[in-house]
Amino acid sequence: MKKLPILLLTSQLFISSAYALDNVGDAVPIYSDDELIQLFETNQHLKKIKADDCQLVQDIKARAERVESPSYQFLYGDMLAWGVCVDKDVEQGLYYMRAAAQQGSPVALEQLGRYYANGVLLQQDKERAIPYLREAAALGNIKARLQLAELLVSDHGSPLDYEDAYRWLYQTTTANKSLYNQLSTLRRKLELRMPENIIARAKQRSSLW
Repeated sequence: MKKLPILLLTSQLFISSAYALDNVGDAVPIYSDDELIQLFETNQHLKKIKADDCQLVQDIKARAERVESPSYQFLYGDMLAWGVCVDKDVEQGLYYMRAAAQQGSPVALEQLGRYYANGVLLQQDKERAIPYLREAAALGNIKARLQLAELLVSDHGSPLDYEDAYRWLYQTTTANKSLYNQLSTLRRKLELRMPENIIARAKQRSSLW
């Protein structure tokens, strides 16, 4: 068999490698915490992982396991829970979500509270949902503030939570008309359950924060 010159073989290898790189495309940069927060807020994080062809799975896993970043713990946990770019493992997914919640991740706290409230991946337990939602609400998570108030006006939780729940709703500002109407409706429902002096105190405390 006739041997090709070394220079020709090298040239062919270079062309093949360049062609392969062109097909793969540019490497996807790792997400910043600010970018992840925006993705979490719009619930686009799992779609983003898939849109990036699952290129960052190992980086995400490393940041969740070794760095113990709460943002990446939540992201990896959600990927595991729903089988996005990894083998589905609900138990392990919830483990990482709880790890993120223990570090004070508002999105992890809100999601666990919502899962308990609605019986998603977990046995439905509206009372157990409240501490998670309360913690997330205190950290400014609007979804948690709405869900907490909805549970309270549906006779779940304790009347002792009314004042804080009302104050958080009162503090929340938005240009979204639909969200504004939700906030207003829930505030009025809570007002029906609260003495006037407690309502006044909640409003006053809101103005001081």
